[in-house]
This record gives sequence, C-alpha cells and structure tokens, in this order.
Amino acid sequence: MHGLETLCRQLNPRFPFTYTFSDEAYQNLYRNEQVISKLSHAFSFLAIFISCLGLLGLVMFTTGQRAKEIGIRKVLGASVTGIVRLISADFLKLVFVAILLASPLAWWMMNWWLDDYAYRISLNLWMFVWAGALAILITICTISFQALRAALANPATSLKTE
Repeated sequence: MHGLETLCRQLNPRFPFTYTFSDEAYQNLYRNEQVISKLSHAFSFLAIFISCLGLLGLVMFTTGQRAKEIGIRKVLGASVTGIVRLISADFLKLVFVAILLASPLAWWMMNWWLDDYAYRISLNLWMFVWAGALAILITICTISFQALRAALANPATSLKTE
C-alpha cells in the first residue's frame, strides 16, 4: 500500500490517495438484503409460533366441544390411534388446502422478487414439497399432545358432565 501511495503522490500530487477493497464494495451492495434476511427469519419464527398457539387453542376448543362424542366412541371400542386420527384429520385437511393455495402464490412472489438479480437461483418443486412437509410436521406436533390427551381421557368423566 505504501508503494502505491508514494507513486500516486508522484504522478498526481493534488489528489489524495484513496482506495477501497472490492469485497467491501460488494458487501455494501448487499447489506440491505442481509438485513431483510435477518428480519424475515425473525418474523417467520414469530408467525409460526403464533400460528401454533392458535392451532393449539383451536384443537383444545374442538376436543372440548367433542368430548362426549370422543367418550361415546371410546365406550363403543374405538382405539386411541383411531381417535387421534379422527381429531387430526380435520386439521390436516385444512393444512393441505393451505399448502395447495399458498405454493403457487409463493412461487409467483419469489420469481417476482428474484427477477431483480442478475445471478439468480431457479425455483424447484422440492423446495415447496419440503416447506409443505415441514408445515405438516409442525401441525402434527402441535395437535398430537391435545389429541392424545383427549383420546386417553376417561370416557366416564366426559359423559358425566353436562
């Protein structure tokens, strides 16, 4: 650096010697994208957490409303897996519909966002399949505790209450 500075002063003494590294210049160009990435991760986690709380509340409400039905099914010989499947099926159908509606919209929005870049990735089907599978897994984990609790409850107590 010192040699470049002396050469610059010899050739053009009126202008100060300034320099920048190209990696710093590229870093400054993509700083906004890095901030957006961090914010997206934080708000995505928050949205998933709030959605899970809402889903848990809905499952608790549904199992409370269907307590007598679940008790009658248990008295008539329904298995725990059958009752869990019965409770989970309604919610998983809604998640499948949400995936089918959200995937094309997400594909369109991601293509629109990526059009601004000279070097971009191509969107593949496996990305959306992975996201859908993750949504289903999160749904199953959220529902399973309350569904098992309702399936293992004593049917006499649920039939006794008014």
